Amino acid sequence: MICILLVAGHGTLLETQIKMDVTGLYSHLAGIPKALLPGVGGKKILDFWWETVNTRQLFSEVFLVTNADKYKHYERWATANDFPVENVVNDGSTTLEGRLGAVADLELVIRSRKLHDDIMVIAGDMLCADQNFDIAQVLRFFKSKPGELAIYYELEEGEKSSSRGIVEVCPNTHRVTRFLEKPLEGVAESRLASVVFYCLRSATLPFISNFLSLQPHVTNRSFGCFWEWLINEEQLPVFGMKLPTGFQLIGQVGLSDYTKWLALYSAKQQNSPAKSIICRSYARVGLIGNPSDGFHGKTIAMSISNFWAEVTLVESQTLVLMPHPLNDPTEFGSLQDLFCISRKEGSVWRTSTSSTLTAGYLGGLRLLQATCKKFYQFCSKQGIALTKQNFTLKYDTNIPRQVGLAGSSAIVSATLKCLMSFYNITERDLPKPTRANFILNVETDELFITAGLQDRVVQVYEGLVYMDFSKQLMDDQGHGDYVSMDMSSLPLFWLAYLSDPSDSGRIHSNVRQRWLSGEPLVVEAMKGFAELTDQARLALQGRDWSRLAQLMDQNFELRRSVYSDECLGPGNLKMVQLARQFGSAVKLPGSGGAVVGLCPDQDHLVEMRKAFQEAGCVFCVIVPYNPSASLHSCQD
Repeated sequence: MICILLVAGHGTLLETQIKMDVTGLYSHLAGIPKALLPGVGGKKILDFWWETVNTRQLFSEVFLVTNADKYKHYERWATANDFPVENVVNDGSTTLEGRLGAVADLELVIRSRKLHDDIMVIAGDMLCADQNFDIAQVLRFFKSKPGELAIYYELEEGEKSSSRGIVEVCPNTHRVTRFLEKPLEGVAESRLASVVFYCLRSATLPFISNFLSLQPHVTNRSFGCFWEWLINEEQLPVFGMKLPTGFQLIGQVGLSDYTKWLALYSAKQQNSPAKSIICRSYARVGLIGNPSDGFHGKTIAMSISNFWAEVTLVESQTLVLMPHPLNDPTEFGSLQDLFCISRKEGSVWRTSTSSTLTAGYLGGLRLLQATCKKFYQFCSKQGIALTKQNFTLKYDTNIPRQVGLAGSSAIVSATLKCLMSFYNITERDLPKPTRANFILNVETDELFITAGLQDRVVQVYEGLVYMDFSKQLMDDQGHGDYVSMDMSSLPLFWLAYLSDPSDSGRIHSNVRQRWLSGEPLVVEAMKGFAELTDQARLALQGRDWSRLAQLMDQNFELRRSVYSDECLGPGNLKMVQLARQFGSAVKLPGSGGAVVGLCPDQDHLVEMRKAFQEAGCVFCVIVPYNPSASLHSCQD
């Protein structure tokens, strides 16, 4: 791969305004070409690009194309920065009117140096907000696609699409379907802007000469015009990769543009060493529906603020994953202490095969690591180039272990929120349905946890969520239909769980195998769960709490008929029986180890709490987490 840095522009506007500035603050910059002006962190703008591409492992050679007017500046820069002076190409132009045009400058290097390799082209005078992205990731994405590559970014608020080349990108294939060079305001719906940052395959290089033969006027020899012709008319396959950062100083800009964006980007960089992000995800209770969405059923679940997982991300020199002192113990009081903790905490490892290898949040460090790995993999595949920033991750959680409240997925969910915030990944890049699938894949693909989507969906959407996982929906769109429901005036729900639960993962038994084999009892039961969910949705919308209570009780009895008492276990049955003694509706909120109830008579709440506590259970009144009435779950 050859890299060509273009700095042959005649920045007459910026240069003129620097010379005419009466304050004297910029007199020392008079006559300096735009690419050699101070950039973020005091480095010259071109210094950043040279540091980015100066690696023999990726580029066999790097060329710099300038003009005759500024050639001596770049020759001096090359000598001072260990850039091969012989690779500084002079296009011979001295004025804006006499310029060759960006595409012609590229063709000059290719022709004069007889290049026949794949080429990366970058405008060396662009100011970039985050100046340390992973150029190797860009090249890997380019090599994975059967075509050319155009880098784009999402316009920041206030930026006009009429000042940029606008691309429309297919979200599934990442192919650029349309290129609009500086369209009139309102013409383009897309806010994705292309910059002079491209990769061209060697087989495509002849198209450059063909394009120039069709463009005798220099004003039409810009890269925007070239890509507009290549994509819209020649219909060559061009793919887009997003850099989640801002770009400025593109084209003819003035002194006010330079000082404004330099101050903004410098402020961002100065604040970045102390950048700290804290995100929470909440435990959930299943209020109604099938015990696992792996049966293409329906369910309603609610996130609760009583229990949460919190992940903190702080920018650091190296990437560090910090173990939790309780959940990832590495220090013990004695060998006996190690033995007792390992016997108790490690019981989950011995209860089953890999299907419950990391059930619950036991060993949360693995969850952090798997999420980071999957995140990088996802961004690379989806055409998102990440900055080369490092961070330290640590987590905390108060979600009780092994009682089916989605503790492990809460840690993954909170970690993903931190990573998205840190790398400026937006809702457009990772929509909520895709995010839920991502969290599930972290657990199933990376850690071999038996899991379904419903926990991940409610932790992504938060609040009270209706979920339909019908096979047709899953096949057609890759995810179900997820609807956030009104949380105002909810009845009083309570939660009780075993203080020393057994492995909740065993609660699923062999029901899935029976369902896959078409056993009528199981198939009809799953249809019944879906019907109960739709009826509960109506009850919630109509605030018919007595009806909702009936449906919750029916939900448990249907589950009991399919799973059997032996599978449900004596602890779960004991809690259900105890709740019914006080007239409370009750069901399992997850895979087992806990029960959730709806208490119509709050006068009995104190007595019921006492009875559960005397039975060795933990009892609490549920505090629903309503995202619309709460602060953001992430804090910077």
